[in-house]
Amino acid sequence: MTINPQASPNGQPPGGTTPGKTAHSEPPHLERQLSNRHIQLIAIGGAIGTGLFMGSGKTISAAGPSVIFVYMIIGFMLFFVMRAMGELLLSNLNYKSFSDFAADLLGPWAGFFTGWTYWFCWVITGIADVIAIAGYSSELWPGLPLWIPGLATVAILLLLNLATVKAFGETEFWFALIKIIAIAALIIVGLFMIFTGFQSDAGAASFTNLYSHGGWFPNEFMGFVAGFQIAVFAFVGIELVGTTAAEAKNPERNLPKAINAIPVRVLLFYVGALVILMSVTPWTRFAAGHSPFIGMFSLAGLGAAATVVNLVVLTSAMSSANSGIYSTSRMVFGLAQEGDAPGVFSRLSSRKVPRNALFLSCVLLLSGVVLMYAGQDVGKAFEMVTTVSAVCFIFVWSIILASYISFRRRRPQLHAASKFKMPGGIPAVWAVFGFFGFVLWALTTQPDTLAALLVTPAWFLLLGVAWAVLRRRPAHLARFEVFRAELRADAAAAGGNNGAQDSETAAQKVTPGAHS
Repeated sequence: MTINPQASPNGQPPGGTTPGKTAHSEPPHLERQLSNRHIQLIAIGGAIGTGLFMGSGKTISAAGPSVIFVYMIIGFMLFFVMRAMGELLLSNLNYKSFSDFAADLLGPWAGFFTGWTYWFCWVITGIADVIAIAGYSSELWPGLPLWIPGLATVAILLLLNLATVKAFGETEFWFALIKIIAIAALIIVGLFMIFTGFQSDAGAASFTNLYSHGGWFPNEFMGFVAGFQIAVFAFVGIELVGTTAAEAKNPERNLPKAINAIPVRVLLFYVGALVILMSVTPWTRFAAGHSPFIGMFSLAGLGAAATVVNLVVLTSAMSSANSGIYSTSRMVFGLAQEGDAPGVFSRLSSRKVPRNALFLSCVLLLSGVVLMYAGQDVGKAFEMVTTVSAVCFIFVWSIILASYISFRRRRPQLHAASKFKMPGGIPAVWAVFGFFGFVLWALTTQPDTLAALLVTPAWFLLLGVAWAVLRRRPAHLARFEVFRAELRADAAAAGGNNGAQDSETAAQKVTPGAHS
């Protein structure tokens, strides 16, 4: 493997090897052009999905006010996933993304499965975004053929991503800022309506609406469970900041800042917005398929609300598609460098952008334009695939946690030296695994998600067949031998460290004043 497992915490190989001089010819590498503000806003954009604007009506109608606790619990659990990812990425700055540390810590198979699964998740999400963008555009400009906004979206995002990685960061910065402004406007307008006792046909706007219509859990425990089944998909993309590791300036400072801000952002953007929505209008008035944001602004007498929120949702979907193009191209680039994807995708343009991998992502997104004109059966099948891809994100999050467990066992010296240790350690990892088990059970309680859950193993079966063929190649056999050698070296290093610590403890007992 190209990653040095014994790298020091700053990512340089031991022995002070100078950058650019490696044991073999150095592969093309990405450039660090994403500044702190880019990383911060990419993290926010990843945490605030389109689902908050359009899907929250369904979540509220299913769970009632208890949806507030649903979002808080999911955000709390995923914070541990992000902290585990952060500690691993910063333990070795040669890691480009989480598929790299999965391959390094769990074995080449894990890098292959994680990389291609994450690629699949974002391709499907991107296609869904292209379809959504076309739909919202037709509402804003009636009579516009659906293929025009679909094609225009892919072309614009391709041109922006082909320029430089900084252009991607800049685009994502403004897309995320629009989402933040929309949510902040909702909270400010909502608070004004509550404190002025705004009256509507649903009654007075008041915080008492949160518990005066059947209590906090009006649909009882199974309604609460249904909230998890819908809300977990709103957090898809929260790990996106992990794919920027190879292109972030000063990652030791910027990645921890972005990750540590996630709980505050979940509380402000998700919980804050939902509390305001259900205080202004009782939860019983919300329904699936209707945006609560449009409803509240319209109630406030802001006539242009529907148009404004449609534009916000449009930019939110554009942001998601932009993230999809970025993350899939970087993941395929990393896979190609390890021999897990065709070598043509490992090439960089003169601007240090994986051009061929970008073209692949955009060609696949164009299938969204074709799907819009397909029959109803194809549409239903695609909805199933979308749910499957969302379920696959849970697999990616689980691999991050499994890699952390392996890291703690194999590289205790790097964990001890880490300045960004995951809080809770191994017990927290097992608690999150238990939570993921609960979410998977929740998905079995609804017919549509149960069907998707039963279909999901087909993707992993396909990957398993591909890996069985690929792993027999000489290059992959050599990688596996390197991995086995690394396992032995890690075991020896861990044993040596333990022995050294034991010797030091013994010396302190024999010579009490030696270290004073």
